Amino acid sequence: MAEQRVTQSQRLDRIEEKIDKLSEAMISLARAEEKLIAIERSNQSHYDRMNKFSQKLDNIEKRTDDNARTVSIINKVVYILTVAAATTLFKVFWM
Repeated sequence: MAEQRVTQSQRLDRIEEKIDKLSEAMISLARAEEKLIAIERSNQSHYDRMNKFSQKLDNIEKRTDDNARTVSIINKVVYILTVAAATTLFKVFWM
């Protein structure tokens, strides 16, 4: 009977050890899950910021295109005025 009590006691000790290991594993899994959730939130935040920057960049690109057209028109007008002024000066001095 004493031998049977020792065997049962040993079995209970092994079961307790396994339960302790399982609880430690569950705690580790919970911590890992919390870290993954935090990483996912961070990634979503970065994704949202990149989208905002992309929209701002699109707006800047549109403004730049508009400004390029305006500068092109101004250059053409200045070129025409310069040619007209040069022609006028040529006529005044040489004719």
